[in-house]
Amino acid sequence: MGRIDFERGFLAALAALVSWGLLPIYWKQLEGLAPLQILCHRIIWSLLFVMLIITMQKKWGAVRKTFKSPKLILLLMISGLTIGANWFVYIWAVNSDRVIEASLGYYVNPLVSVFLGVIFLKEKLGSLQWMAIFLATAAILYQIIHIGVVPLAALSLAFTFGFYGLIRKIAEVESLVGLFIETLFLILPASFYLFVYLSDVPFLAGQTSMQNIWLIGTGVITSLPLIGFAYGARRLPLSFLGIMQYIPPTLSFLLGYFLYKEPFTMPQFITFICVWIALVMFTVDNVRQWRKIQRSNRRVV
Repeated sequence: MGRIDFERGFLAALAALVSWGLLPIYWKQLEGLAPLQILCHRIIWSLLFVMLIITMQKKWGAVRKTFKSPKLILLLMISGLTIGANWFVYIWAVNSDRVIEASLGYYVNPLVSVFLGVIFLKEKLGSLQWMAIFLATAAILYQIIHIGVVPLAALSLAFTFGFYGLIRKIAEVESLVGLFIETLFLILPASFYLFVYLSDVPFLAGQTSMQNIWLIGTGVITSLPLIGFAYGARRLPLSFLGIMQYIPPTLSFLLGYFLYKEPFTMPQFITFICVWIALVMFTVDNVRQWRKIQRSNRRVV
């Protein structure tokens, strides 16, 4: 991999991750609308925008090929439901002044993902990774005990995205093609909600013109970062990409604390500190394993 390829991949991945981290600002522009209404618009506009990109990139052949596999279609139906639930919870959390809690969910997500890998894919973890999972679990339990409230938004985001990643790992489909099929399966319930359940509210006449622009833009902010991240992922080492994945929850956390002035109690602070320590342990172990594999590959060559 050349230096130019690395730099382009880094910038593309960075732009995608930063845009994901700043999403709370976007959803706050639609604060007056119901989360389910926003979600349904996101599904419709994402589908239309992805169709445009697939046409421009001439990838309809890959779409047709995917539809020939019943197994892939079933997996993408399930992953579509999973990512739809994830989108809904995130929009709801942001517009319910729970940006900090949402960021906790995405901090915990990598640990949930490796745990799901152990259960469903029989992957092996190192002792440091197990310690990281136990520390993060203890941190969540500590918050539940001391605050008396289960961080449902955080856990929902962590597990829905964890299961989404697991399913997409099994279903080896290009990210853009996968997103098209996922949103295609969600289009029917989304259309029913907007055009039948909300039949007394005209599709784009029930909001202000500015809100309509934000709603239409949901297709862009869903698809473009995904394209950028996929571009970067093909050009960056996995260990490097693994460290970069903490950019979105960090930006969201900073927005919740400094911009939106959300309350941040001592039990929450202790929980976050423990989770951050767990993530450092997890990342260190991942980097060690990656370097070990690289050394083995050099010896083989």
